[in-house]
Amino acid sequence: MNRLFASIDPQVWRRFVQTVKSFARSDAGPRAKLMLATLVGLSFAINGLNVVNSYVGRDFFTSIEQQSMPGFVWYAVLYVGVFAASTVVAVLFRFAEERLGLLWRDWLTRDLVSAYVEHPTFYRLNDYVVENGEITNPDQRITDDVRAFTTTTLSFLLLFLNATFTVLAFSGVMWSISPRLFVVGVVYAALGSVGAVFFGHPLVGLNSQQLDKEAELRSELIHLRENAESVALARNETLHKSRLLHRIDDVIENSRRMVAVNRNLGFFVTGYNYMIQIIPALIVAPMFIRGHAQFGEIAQSAMAFSQLLGAFSLIVTQFQSISSFTAIVGRLGSFAEAIEQAQSVGIQARAVCDEHAGPECAICLPEPSPVHASMAIKIHDDDTGILFDKLTLRSGQDETLLHELTVTIPPGVRVLVIGQNQAAKTALFRATAGMWDVGEGWVLRPGPERMAFLPERPYLPRGSLRELLERPWRPLDEQRVQDVLERLGLQTLLARVRGFDHEHDWSEILSLGEQQLVAFARVVLAAPRFAFLDRPVTVLGVDGVDRLLRTLREHEITYLTICETHGLKHHHDAVLELTTDGTWRWSEFPGRPGQG
Repeated sequence: MNRLFASIDPQVWRRFVQTVKSFARSDAGPRAKLMLATLVGLSFAINGLNVVNSYVGRDFFTSIEQQSMPGFVWYAVLYVGVFAASTVVAVLFRFAEERLGLLWRDWLTRDLVSAYVEHPTFYRLNDYVVENGEITNPDQRITDDVRAFTTTTLSFLLLFLNATFTVLAFSGVMWSISPRLFVVGVVYAALGSVGAVFFGHPLVGLNSQQLDKEAELRSELIHLRENAESVALARNETLHKSRLLHRIDDVIENSRRMVAVNRNLGFFVTGYNYMIQIIPALIVAPMFIRGHAQFGEIAQSAMAFSQLLGAFSLIVTQFQSISSFTAIVGRLGSFAEAIEQAQSVGIQARAVCDEHAGPECAICLPEPSPVHASMAIKIHDDDTGILFDKLTLRSGQDETLLHELTVTIPPGVRVLVIGQNQAAKTALFRATAGMWDVGEGWVLRPGPERMAFLPERPYLPRGSLRELLERPWRPLDEQRVQDVLERLGLQTLLARVRGFDHEHDWSEILSLGEQQLVAFARVVLAAPRFAFLDRPVTVLGVDGVDRLLRTLREHEITYLTICETHGLKHHHDAVLELTTDGTWRWSEFPGRPGQG
């Protein structure tokens, strides 16, 4: 067993226990406990009926051996009655098991989705954590692994309970027939468990790898489907075919290894199961021949031996399921650990500046406040403005992109961010949004409701226009929406999308420029205090951005604009230039209120 579970970290098992406890304490806990108690009662009833069935079967076959027609008819009727009762109880047991499994899956899936979609968890899992090789395919873990985890955990729990009841019920039956038969059964089951672990333990790692490789193949297929038009236009089918064939090779190669291990395990398990049928007869038949046992006891001993061996041999009979389950527990454990790692970016800390330290103290927090620590870059949410204090940004290769940026941008100061250092501009945009880890220094900015970020490539999630434009803290004013859309040149949009409440895939019905305008309308309607725009000229051109910046100014939204040229200089109060050597220059226009 140590071999079987060696690949699972003890903390994963502690998290497994904690998951079960959390489910028991949740709102669904009382229903789950009632359903589990029902299952325990039904399991007890099944084993009781099996014991009764063994005795009825014994007397049934004895009446045949004695050629007693009345006994044969009576025990045949009892036999059918016990089978009927067993059928009803077994079906109810299966129904209750599936309902409890579904209840647990629903709770655990919702719990994981809630944790995964917290900012910035899902981004970290898809970015740095994946690059570090700590987790892949979170979507598969939330869907397939959770389903397998809940159903298999419940199945194993019930198998263990049923095995316990079976041992208690049939140990006495076997001992009454032959103590030797009971001892042989226990020893045989123990040897079988050791053999199953010896032959099958490689399946644990192979099952985990197979889940990942299958998910990677599915991910490539989904990527091709979602980017079909781009692939067709670029005539890039050869590359995608090569990648898909490579993924298939990985899946098949790992499957071959699993088939080889299953072959060796199959030789052992199949022989083990065949011997179960003959061992009782080898021990009880001589007793019958010597007159020390009834003929029906041969059939009874076979049934009792099979039931008891099934209880003692869970590792043998369920080894493939156990190995898959072990892999799934490890994958979900690493997923939960990765979520915790990603959430640590937003761990609350305390930062206090006791007193001003002259010109070197650029950030002074008036009182202890929550700070989001993202490695050495500290982000503080505050509505007084945007402030970068000794902010140094580095690339993943430890190249300095920006060195000790110290700038204060109060409300009303519109800043143009330019320069040849494209990587530094991208890193600054992401660091301000709390999505760049490598570096040190401070970023003080307004909170999520008071600052908006508009990336170079717009993102519009599927849904209705109402869902797209409405924010949790600002109810949608339909007349205001129409005014903003008209101001941006989108006056026909409402008619094209059939109002506010029809769902659409926006990437299919809007051009890239229209998507950018709708994303911009979302920013205007949210009415943040600041907006940070990443290269809007790329999609809309200088003339298009000119209208957007005028709209922001009319709505008293302070903006920072990343741009390649000085073409939008007249819309700004200051310029922040980032050079290729990591240095920076800040310049203000005369009469403007910017600060350096």
